[in-house]
Amino acid sequence: MGKKQPSTAKLKKVRRGFSKIDAGVKAKECIKISLVSSKEEVGYADSLRVNPVDLYSFFDGDGKIYGYQGLQITIWVSSISFHAYADITFESKSDRGKGITDLKAALQRIFAETLVENKHEFLQTFSTESNLIRSIISSGEILNYKTSNGNIADSNSHLKAANSDVEVVRMVVGTTAAGHLYSRLIPLVLLLVDGRIPIDVIDPRWELYVLIQKKTDRQDDIQCRLLGFTAIYRFYHYPDSSRLQLSQMLVLPPYQHQGYGGYLLEVINDVAVAEDVYDLTVERPLDYFQHVRSCVDVSRLFDFDPIEGAFIQAVSRLKRDILSKKIHIPRLMPPSSLIDDVRRSLKITKKQFIKCWEVLIYLGLDPIDEYMEDFVSVISNRVENHHILKRVIEVPSDYDQEMSFVTHRSPAGEGGIVQMGLNQTNLEEQLRQRQLVDKRVEGIKLIELAVFG
Repeated sequence: MGKKQPSTAKLKKVRRGFSKIDAGVKAKECIKISLVSSKEEVGYADSLRVNPVDLYSFFDGDGKIYGYQGLQITIWVSSISFHAYADITFESKSDRGKGITDLKAALQRIFAETLVENKHEFLQTFSTESNLIRSIISSGEILNYKTSNGNIADSNSHLKAANSDVEVVRMVVGTTAAGHLYSRLIPLVLLLVDGRIPIDVIDPRWELYVLIQKKTDRQDDIQCRLLGFTAIYRFYHYPDSSRLQLSQMLVLPPYQHQGYGGYLLEVINDVAVAEDVYDLTVERPLDYFQHVRSCVDVSRLFDFDPIEGAFIQAVSRLKRDILSKKIHIPRLMPPSSLIDDVRRSLKITKKQFIKCWEVLIYLGLDPIDEYMEDFVSVISNRVENHHILKRVIEVPSDYDQEMSFVTHRSPAGEGGIVQMGLNQTNLEEQLRQRQLVDKRVEGIKLIELAVFG
């Protein structure tokens, strides 16, 4: 007797039951973002590509898109009006166990009202909003970078590829014009600025410093192009001063690595000095920004006369002593009076000045190979003293023992007193500190190369 064959319907049901769950596609793998300055560049394969910091948080937290086969998303962002248009193509879409990602909602979380659904309408913005930047900055204050002697500096001496048509305009964010401009820039902040938390556009303590370039077109009309910007918050400082904190800085991708960021920072330094604020701080500086900042500040310190005597004394001491054979390695810190003078005159914070001070000492050592071991010992000593070891210890308490603790801080220079518990932990800590020292020394060498070639 022949064996009964299963029906076709049952086979399909079985196959469906064992169908593969949708693994999704990473947003960064199917999304391409390009910055374009004219409608002719839209659709052009070699348009300038923008590389986002990450896209994870905009797509269900895991950075994946579900429900699509052969998905490709090309997003064009106008550097004239900062509107965006998304060209979405796919072979098919279906729910394979993870749902279907709402692409429109996800993209609007990034671009909000700047996202234009109609391509024709997007192309029209290149002409209808060609004067957007010029009209917005007309209500702002034009700033000029000044040298230490008070004269207006030639911008060509500070930029690798800029002319005298570069300006910085300061705007109070609480005003309608500045708030409107920043709202257009929020998508770029979300995509390109690490940390990417937009500022409060109705708080008048925020100031927007806009870097623009003026060009004359064929009709002799002046066109303003935005090169970059920075957002500064003005804190109150007792009793009658203020502190400036740089929160966000972005130079648009086409203009990066051309000196514009350094120039913008120079202008902000000049504002801090001219307005006699307490100091200028930076909120969570990334490595590359810190490099640019240190290059700028080291150049300023070289022209600061009060630093010369203390600098020569520190370098002479390092050259004279064989530090690596000493039990107690001096930190070669600048005098407290000099730290205060640098803050008052140049508005450089103590922490930043100490970093620049190490660069100055390095530059004063000649030949550097002869003193390199001792210099590294000085850096290592500072890193070790800066690292504060903490531990949680049990103490008698009338409260819940699981909810009570005391933080113990070891005194500076006595880090060895706190036992880590395991030798492996100590070795890992030593390795981490050594890596910090190596990174710091390499950073100092890069600053020397950037400032003095």
